[in-house]
Amino acid sequence: MSGVAGDGRPVTLQEIAQRLGLHVSTVSRVLNGPAQEQGRAASGETARRIKELADELGYRPNPHATSLRTQRGNLIGVLFPRLAEIVVATIYEGVEEEATEHGFSTFVTNTHDDPAVQRDRIAMMLGRRVDGLIIGDAHLDGSTLAGPPLERVPFVLVNRRTGTDLPAVTCDDHLGGRMVAEHFLALGHRRVAVIAGEPFASTGADRTAGFTDRYREAGLPLPAHRVRHCRFDTTGGHRAATELLSHPDRPTAVFAVNDLAAIGAIGAARDLGLRLGEDLALAGYNDTPLAAELPVPLTSVRSPMADLGRIAVRRLLRLIAGDGATSERLRPELVTRASTGSPVGPALG
Repeated sequence: MSGVAGDGRPVTLQEIAQRLGLHVSTVSRVLNGPAQEQGRAASGETARRIKELADELGYRPNPHATSLRTQRGNLIGVLFPRLAEIVVATIYEGVEEEATEHGFSTFVTNTHDDPAVQRDRIAMMLGRRVDGLIIGDAHLDGSTLAGPPLERVPFVLVNRRTGTDLPAVTCDDHLGGRMVAEHFLALGHRRVAVIAGEPFASTGADRTAGFTDRYREAGLPLPAHRVRHCRFDTTGGHRAATELLSHPDRPTAVFAVNDLAAIGAIGAARDLGLRLGEDLALAGYNDTPLAAELPVPLTSVRSPMADLGRIAVRRLLRLIAGDGATSERLRPELVTRASTGSPVGPALG
């Protein structure tokens, strides 16, 4: 809501411009323009004078009027499976921070990875006349993103990719899985397994592929029963790990494709009387804050979660401006901790 002058009238851009002897368009660009344009609208001294007088008079921009002038609402819609998950929440923080810096607002909705809900939420966001979408719940087949609705609005995928060439900002998950495999191989583990997550999500699929490809190259291909799909949560990880670790030919090392599933696997190992880092090596993915604070700190692949969100916004703003946007994969980092223990002997490996 705008500030008011001494007589109760709203303070206007025209009034500020008249007091300073400037054109109203200059004042408007300094006070209401996108962040990247404000610095070019006037010299530093002039911009300072404009902002000081606006603060003194209590001027506040009117977002509705601005959107009418620009035919844009400066609004970005964001879709995620579950905002309660720490990885998703951290990516969204990056999205919100970057959008705010560029003068955009965001609103987010959960889809629970249900394609029907995804379609409904996309339709709802388009109905609110968003300028663009950031989609963090893409499935590999891309079916939800096909068709006329999304042909009318720019969008960028984040965290997950599809099997098509849609612009996506992701971690290099194949490389991340490969890093874990290299670590296990260096420790001497030959019997290994993967808690692979949901098969429709590129995060789980790519991390699993990176890991299994490296073991195949080492002449140690994983049998099918040592790759278990499950939900990306502690319950799914516990169930998958129980199945893997109860097998007569149990693995000596397990890679869980996210930290929540890895924490579930820790519970399964405890229930079976296995000592983490001694009887079993375990690695997770994302390096969430909890990983380093567990009783046995968890080896995990660190993904640049907040940066994914920030870069996705930058890519989207390029599309909104009419430029092209390419995909980008950010490099992960393996953080080794006590959960993967020391090198194993031949009998264990």
